[in-house]
Amino acid sequence: MEFSALPDLASRAFGGGVVYCNDEFFAAADHLVLPDPPGHAPKTFDHKGQVYDGWETRRRRTPGHDFAVIRLGAPGVIHGVDIDTAFFTGNYPPFASVEAVELPGYPGPDELADAEWVEILPRSELKGDGRNLYPVETRRRFTHVRLNILPDGGVARLRVHGEVVPDPDLLPKVFDVAAAEYGATVVDCSNMFYGNPARMLMPGLARNMGDGWETSRRRDDGNDWVLVRLAAPAVLKFADLDTSHFKGNAPGWATLTGFDDQGASFELLPRTALRPDTPHRFRLDDGPEVTQVRLDVFPDGGMARLRLLGRADRAYLRARLGR
Repeated sequence: MEFSALPDLASRAFGGGVVYCNDEFFAAADHLVLPDPPGHAPKTFDHKGQVYDGWETRRRRTPGHDFAVIRLGAPGVIHGVDIDTAFFTGNYPPFASVEAVELPGYPGPDELADAEWVEILPRSELKGDGRNLYPVETRRRFTHVRLNILPDGGVARLRVHGEVVPDPDLLPKVFDVAAAEYGATVVDCSNMFYGNPARMLMPGLARNMGDGWETSRRRDDGNDWVLVRLAAPAVLKFADLDTSHFKGNAPGWATLTGFDDQGASFELLPRTALRPDTPHRFRLDDGPEVTQVRLDVFPDGGMARLRLLGRADRAYLRARLGR
């Protein structure tokens, strides 16, 4: 579904985590938010049975159901959920539902238990060993979700796809307005044969060459590019172009072009040489406020991370938050 292309707000990559679960006898609920796809090694047993890369509860012999509460690493508006039961065949839950809540600060299990939860996915049927994608219509900002499995069983991953809506009161004056964790997104790109450009906007350092944007080899006179919508309109101060891990396939040069909300363009970084396997930082000349930035690489190649540090429009961020 289309919503699955949006960021996973619950991902451990954004700092998401399992706050509480009522049972994790066979496999820990922490697996639910891991960013990597679930794996499986058949006939791998420990003292509790087959080892699963997911959350698995014991067979329930009493009324009720099992549940796990997840803190979203990036609070925001949820557009859909993916309840992935990969490799759970005879032990997956037949049904599930999802609730959500917005709470300030860092509530503990007792505060979460007393909160007024909103049902964003009613009791819905699940299939085993596969993805179960359901759209969410409630367009509110949430900070936590609760996955209910009915009555018990195993779920490999829970993906909570949506739009990031950060709290501007928790952001410094200058921050990375190209960061996915603050709401920046990729609008378009010329090529993503080896790697999706959205990876450039993820937190932290790239783990390897596969954790970045990489294009196929160009055989024409053109060049590759990616267009990023910033988390908020901003006046940019610095740009980080990180080619770490890209050694024989880094771009030779790059430029940055900004666009305002009227579509006017401004040169932010002229054509500049890049080095392989190198984090580059460039000071940007004072310019106008921009809403989108286009990174052009010449002629092609890979980029591990793109960071654009600037002063964001606080009124825009507060309006998104509803303040």
